[in-house]
Amino acid sequence: MGNLLLIAGVFRTDPTMTVNATNGGTFTTRRIRNRITYYYAASSEAGAGLKTLCPSKDCPTSPSLCSSSADPSTSPLLSDSPSHTPVSPSVQSDSAPTTRPLVLFFSWLGAQPGAVAKYRDLYLQRGMDVLLVQSSVMHFLWPRWGLEYGSEVLKVLEEPQFLDRPVLVHSASIGGYTFTQILTHIAQEPEKHAGLAQRMIGHIYDSLVVGTLEHMAVGLGKTLVPRLETLIKNAAMLYFWLFKRHTADFYNSSIKVFHNSPITTPALFFYSENDALCNPLAMENCIDLWRKRGMTVESRKWKESIHAAHMRCHPEDYVSTLQKYLNALHISSLKVKM
Repeated sequence: MGNLLLIAGVFRTDPTMTVNATNGGTFTTRRIRNRITYYYAASSEAGAGLKTLCPSKDCPTSPSLCSSSADPSTSPLLSDSPSHTPVSPSVQSDSAPTTRPLVLFFSWLGAQPGAVAKYRDLYLQRGMDVLLVQSSVMHFLWPRWGLEYGSEVLKVLEEPQFLDRPVLVHSASIGGYTFTQILTHIAQEPEKHAGLAQRMIGHIYDSLVVGTLEHMAVGLGKTLVPRLETLIKNAAMLYFWLFKRHTADFYNSSIKVFHNSPITTPALFFYSENDALCNPLAMENCIDLWRKRGMTVESRKWKESIHAAHMRCHPEDYVSTLQKYLNALHISSLKVKM
């Protein structure tokens, strides 16, 4: 009985509610599963009869200032679901718009609600819905759990409200690792996941952790306990060595999958030269490799920026680059230009 209750808790769907977006509009939010939340247009029938709530903690601060003290990688983990009082199930509807493209947003580790809200609203106001997928550090430290989590996300994408919809992937930092686990499943069973692979219209990578195991270890230190960064880095390197077969070897396999990605639609990379978690040379080698495979790849590199905070540090440049990329995809439902 206990196991049945646990399974029910993991696969339950929370009540739907409508909340205010940071740009003054409204949207509907619903937690699909643990760490997976769906945001879509409140103007649809799915939002009928719901009260409008104002999530003050989702209101982002001004992007005009950029300082290392505001590095999102040092922030507390984003809550799995909104903290507001849920609407009564008697007035909710499980139906959701099915014609709007779906953005599969893999957030960085330690993402705050306000920071994620900027990306969420950026897509919502362009006529796209957002499925937020959050990763746990354990998905990375024990890769087999990450692979299992990737399988869970694939099952969600097979649910009726997401089936047959165009999918745009946006991965930030560790989110790129989580998406790679999905690519691994697609590469291993291409026929089973052919439908999803064909529906992916593009993929965006922001602040990928690229390079050596040391880059990964540094990333853990900066994300988990910045004050003990060196200690955590050394502990992580020892851990990778002790469990090489279950960690380092697995990471190397994932890198091969990413380099030979079964998704060959247009890609966009955001990165900076001063990112300690990303080796610019390794990033550019990957971009060159994809271009040689015949893929259309765009990129925006800054000399100085902050890991997983490029949009906050360079808001106009970031958004204009993203908009240009989206325009090239010829997504018919894009309705707002910035």
